[in-house]
Amino acid sequence: MEITRPTYLEINLNNFIYNINQVKELVGNRTLMPVIKANAYGTYINKRLDILNLFDIVAVATVDEGVELRELGYQKEIFILNQPYKDEINKIIDNDITIGLSSIEFLNELLRLNVKVKVHLEIETGMGRTGINVEELDSFIDKLNENIIVEGIYTHLSSADTDKDYTYNQLNLFKRAILMIEKRINNIKYIHAAASNGIVNFKESYFNLVRVGIIMYGYPSADDTLSKIDLKPVAKLKSKITFLKTVPRNTSISYGRTYITNKDTKVATIAIGYADGLRRELSNNWYVLINNKKCPIIGKICMDSFMADVTDLDDVRVGDEVIIWDNENIKLEDIAERCNTINYEILCTISERVPRKFIKE
Repeated sequence: MEITRPTYLEINLNNFIYNINQVKELVGNRTLMPVIKANAYGTYINKRLDILNLFDIVAVATVDEGVELRELGYQKEIFILNQPYKDEINKIIDNDITIGLSSIEFLNELLRLNVKVKVHLEIETGMGRTGINVEELDSFIDKLNENIIVEGIYTHLSSADTDKDYTYNQLNLFKRAILMIEKRINNIKYIHAAASNGIVNFKESYFNLVRVGIIMYGYPSADDTLSKIDLKPVAKLKSKITFLKTVPRNTSISYGRTYITNKDTKVATIAIGYADGLRRELSNNWYVLINNKKCPIIGKICMDSFMADVTDLDDVRVGDEVIIWDNENIKLEDIAERCNTINYEILCTISERVPRKFIKE
């Protein structure tokens, strides 16, 4: 579909491929399982079959995300990272989806229905979320029958960016679980623990598959990530000026009159707001790039637009491009820090009504 809205998220597919190759160089011959949940972290790369077909297995968070990939035409392995719900079992079977399994209740439902399903056993090693406790692993395996096809074992490292000792404790517990499982189940296809922080910080976490998340999109998973792997950000958020006016001193801008001009001010209205994912925390507290100059956001960000002070621009017009972030002059990480959050959240919450424009350059 042709993009006509002045606001869009530009996605550089060549940068995506570059990042994948950088990860491959780091992890060697391990299988890469790209994590494309939440619309591929907001990039919509999950909707590009040409990109998905580069991988033999992909990971999503929900069964419906997996079903969407099947409807798109992806025919290879799909893995659901999270414990699904029992009322999703038919979708799982009908769409040949592999699931993470950690709930005894869910296992009992599979056994009751007598359905054949491929699973990866999730081991709780210290994430404190989901997973089978190692002390309960033998009794869990006792319940499995020939319909429960165990293709993988995995865990999630909670602090691979901040706590080396804790991570090694997790890995040691995971290795103990692997030994227990391999004594009882043959031909485990995939063993995985490393997500982005594990990939850049712990070679011991690679096993034979790694789950590539935020670094695949070119953004650091921690403050020191870029010193360990070269990445190219894939996304730039852009909009345009849709209205210009000059107002006198003492003019209030936007809701609540939180900004009052202190001089004659040229004000630009820009066609992106909080319904698009532009955070209201940036109101009166940040800037955008217009004609290579940083222009302050003034007044509260509205649902569909915001205002910027462009008084200092010599030549500014309706239709001029506005850069929300370009990963150079304005970095996604800087915006996230200003909003007291992480780059993941800013990227993932760019709304569906913002078109994605794919480029290769």
